[in-house]
Amino acid sequence: MSDAHPIRSRRPGLSAGALIIAGVVLVAIGVVGAWLKHDAPGQDAEPRTEFTANNPPAGLPAALTTGQRLRWSRCTSPPTARTGYDCATMKTPLDYRKPDGKKIDVALIRRKATGRNTRRIGSLVLNFGGPGVSGVNGLPERLNQYKPLLDRYDLVSFDPRGVGATIPVRCGKTAADAGYAGPDACAKHSGALLPYIGTSHTARDLDLMRYLLGDERLHYFGVSYGTALGAVYAHLYPSHVGRLVLEAPVDPTEDLSEEQVSQVKAVQAAFDRFAAHCAARIRHCPTGDGPEEAARRMARLADRLEKKPAPAGGGRNLDADDLAHSVGDHLVLGTDGWSPLAKALTALIDHNDGRPLSEGAADVGSADRAAPAPDSSRVAQTAITCADSSLRPGFERLDRDEARVKAASPVFGAAWSTGVYLCYDWPFDGERVTPQVNAGGAAPILVVGGTGDPTTPYPGARHMAHALGDGVGVLLTAEEEGHGTYPQNRCVTEAVNQYLRTGRTPTTGTVCRGSMS
Repeated sequence: MSDAHPIRSRRPGLSAGALIIAGVVLVAIGVVGAWLKHDAPGQDAEPRTEFTANNPPAGLPAALTTGQRLRWSRCTSPPTARTGYDCATMKTPLDYRKPDGKKIDVALIRRKATGRNTRRIGSLVLNFGGPGVSGVNGLPERLNQYKPLLDRYDLVSFDPRGVGATIPVRCGKTAADAGYAGPDACAKHSGALLPYIGTSHTARDLDLMRYLLGDERLHYFGVSYGTALGAVYAHLYPSHVGRLVLEAPVDPTEDLSEEQVSQVKAVQAAFDRFAAHCAARIRHCPTGDGPEEAARRMARLADRLEKKPAPAGGGRNLDADDLAHSVGDHLVLGTDGWSPLAKALTALIDHNDGRPLSEGAADVGSADRAAPAPDSSRVAQTAITCADSSLRPGFERLDRDEARVKAASPVFGAAWSTGVYLCYDWPFDGERVTPQVNAGGAAPILVVGGTGDPTTPYPGARHMAHALGDGVGVLLTAEEEGHGTYPQNRCVTEAVNQYLRTGRTPTTGTVCRGSMS
């Protein structure tokens, strides 16, 4: 999510938490040795064979397919990628309907596989969500979460259109301003780009990327918004689907307005579970003796902050909207966020100190499952969402939608309700009400949903698996709190890793026990 909140972002459900640690000393030594060789130029154990694909995307000029090579070199930015990573740019059409027209550069990053060359499957393309999260910045930040897959895959990520180094959208007061000054500023500074940054365009970039990486089929791991991108890809290119993981999926059956209501209900339910736990387990619980008392206390606190915001450090203040969003940011961490949330609310209620709540919410963005990365901006989030959604309601419908969101949650409804206005005056039409994701004929796709997800509610996982088509969507359920379950849940991690290594999916209907079991 971001420092501005027109809509709750569908955020990467990831954690820097417990990795699978090898229990045999010799194996651990071998892994360390592989990493040392990877980071030392010229010290590879065996020559690397680059893969070649023979199925370029149809309809593109040869200059972009057979005539294009990814020229990998040491990354110069971000600083965390200067050792052990390669970066490249890929040329694609700005408008795929005019493939011979204007070209753009898509920024890519790669961490090479560390396992034996003969066992390498190919590249695993990662999207961390948002929309608006930079993959170039995100891969170094989240590498530890995917390390167990480096024995079989190159890990690859990228900046989607409108994000980071790939035709970034500018909506500030000037063309150099990265802030958000409204739709008119977007049209003024980035109007030539805005019609071409939606998910379907990025999905077409993915297919060219697949080919240039040398893979006949795309292997992909998408989180949160990244599941929408992966599902749209599968719809467009079912015969090119390899091993796709869609984790913490968005609901492809809901329009933007319906999504707001579902999301606010889910975050309220997560808060109620926190309040019940707090009452039972935490001494001097700041939310009282259960969910009903918690709602009353939060209402009084919000009223107090609306009249006089609390200092939050660095010259910032925390108001009623900030309160709701910061609490929501803690809840996406699942049970890991409950104790810090209780302490932060105590500091705010008893001492008018907003720093723990505000700073804790900010920390979420750089590390764990909550994932808006620091570069995830309101600008990219808004521009991509409005390029996708054709919903442009009038004021009468907006008033009804706003009232529905407010009524859906006593704690979060007011703060979330402004999201219904996100695209109403956007200067360009969006593509569709809901995405097309049916992918008949594709290889099985693994869909992973958590029953306590406050950001992409669990029913969306069931709807996604069904919408992909019979024999395509395979649902794996985790009884977990928080936004995202890989690699926090051991059962999920084992099932996902087995699928990515072997292509074998778990039995449909498999349930992994966790914090909600």
